[in-house]
Amino acid sequence: MAITPTNSRKLLMSIIAMAIIVGSFFYSSYLSKQIAEREKRQMEEWVAAQKIIANADIGEDLTLASIIIAEQKTIPVIETNELDSIMGFLNLDSNKAKSSASFLESKLNTYKKDGRYIKTYLDTEQKKFNTYYYGESSLLRQVQYFPLLQLLIVVLFTTMMIISIINRNKSIQNQLWAGLAKETAHQLGTPISALSGWTTILKEGANQQEILPEMEKDIDRLKLISERFSMIGGTPKKEQVILQDIISHVLSYIKKRASEHVKFIFESYPVQPVVLNLSSELIEWVIENICKNGLDAMDGSGTITVSIKETETEIHVDITDTGRGIPSSLQNDIFNPGVSTKKRGWGVGLTLAKRIIEDYHGGKLFILQSTVGKGSTFRIAFKK
Repeated sequence: MAITPTNSRKLLMSIIAMAIIVGSFFYSSYLSKQIAEREKRQMEEWVAAQKIIANADIGEDLTLASIIIAEQKTIPVIETNELDSIMGFLNLDSNKAKSSASFLESKLNTYKKDGRYIKTYLDTEQKKFNTYYYGESSLLRQVQYFPLLQLLIVVLFTTMMIISIINRNKSIQNQLWAGLAKETAHQLGTPISALSGWTTILKEGANQQEILPEMEKDIDRLKLISERFSMIGGTPKKEQVILQDIISHVLSYIKKRASEHVKFIFESYPVQPVVLNLSSELIEWVIENICKNGLDAMDGSGTITVSIKETETEIHVDITDTGRGIPSSLQNDIFNPGVSTKKRGWGVGLTLAKRIIEDYHGGKLFILQSTVGKGSTFRIAFKK
């Protein structure tokens, strides 16, 4: 699959999104370690303050120690003696501690498994001591679980995106089938209508010698349409052809079957014939599609101008109509399947045209300019 600008943007956005997620994960882990280290130092200071107050002499200034103890309001602590009996607790749910005998024991076992404790001796012989087991503050838990929450959100978002893409692909497939059916009917409509008209004229006693050649042209057109659709998905045969001849052939056919109030102009600024390696059947289809699109936009009255221009590296075919124009909101999507400016639009004609020019011939097809109420210009650019 070719890497289009749209695909490149999607890939770039995906890479940026993954980089943000990975960076956020590692930064959250870093913050978690930093907070854990800070809480460890805070507990060491708190235990030291407890010891200072316990061993203080009468009249000693204990202001700093008291402030340190008072400010410890976030880290849960369970105090035990040398016999491992619980002597007190801090920053834990007192109601649960009263109602459940196992609440403090469960917390204590958790803190022991995590290895989060500080031991302080009460005598010089180190026979009496208190151990302060402490847990994690709510802030630390939030920071630790934040990457998991991010991962969960990413998984949910990715799942939703996958479901959305699957549904969108199904919708596009449905649009393609519906559009292809409409395009087939649209392509067949002109020669079938013409044949019906010729038949009516013959019944009225017209000269057969004048009508039969035109009927043969319409029959040949039906065969050509069949060949065009059979080329979809395959590799078209290309050969050296004169671009002016292809355009003249298409305009000659359309002109005879268009309204008499539509004027066709063909301008070729290169004086010499422009010879390119093309599939003439498919290029005729593209030009015919764009011209018919212009006819529909003009509602039976206006001008279609086809011009060939040459640059140092490209040959440009500009097809201009004086129709309704394409709203700016649709100009970026007009080549997508299912998008049309008409109630009975082709829905896939311009999609096929773009694929024929860009995928099969290595050129470009785009809207050069379009103004609502004034008309549109499509440009086909071939490389020399």
